[in-house]
Amino acid sequence: MKKREDKDKDLARLRAEFEKAQSSIFLTGYEKMTVQQDFELRKAIRGAGGNYRVVKNNLAEKAAEGTPAANLMKDLKGMTSMAWTERDPVALAKAITTYARTTPAFTFRAGVVQGRVVDMQGVQELSTMPSKEELYAKLLFLINASAQRLVTAIGGVGRNLAVVVDQGVKENKFS
Repeated sequence: MKKREDKDKDLARLRAEFEKAQSSIFLTGYEKMTVQQDFELRKAIRGAGGNYRVVKNNLAEKAAEGTPAANLMKDLKGMTSMAWTERDPVALAKAITTYARTTPAFTFRAGVVQGRVVDMQGVQELSTMPSKEELYAKLLFLINASAQRLVTAIGGVGRNLAVVVDQGVKENKFS
C-alpha cells in the first residue's frame, strides 16, 4: 500500500499533466488488450507527439478538479487510460482512430479538445482535419500566391513596354 506522501506526489504529477495538456485529452479503455497491443498503442501515440498513461479513476477525478478536464473525469468506471498532447490534437486523434479501427479491444470513451468535451464521433471528425503543418502550408501558399501574382503583374508592365520599344526600334519608328 502506498504512503500518503507518495499518493500526494502522484496527484500533483497528474494535475500538472492535466494543466499542461489543456488542448487535448482523450479517455480510453484498455480492457482485454494484450501487452503487444498496448505496446503498439503507446508507440502510435508517441509517434503522434502524445503521451499515454493508465490512471486510477478516483485519482484522475481529484487531479482534474479546477482544470478543463474536470467534467470529463467525473464518474469514471472500469479500467481507464488517457492519451494527451500539448501540441497537435489532430495528430493524436488520427493516431487513436487509426488504432481503434485495427484493434477492436481498444475503446474510446470521451475527450476534451480546446476545452470542449467530445465523443467518438467528434474525434473521428477531428481526425479527418488536416494537421497544423498542412494548414500552415496552405496558408503560406495563399499568401505567397497573391504576392507572386502582384510581382508578375508589375513585371508584366515593364516587359510589355520593353517589347513595344524593341519592336519600334526594329521597325525604325524611333530614330
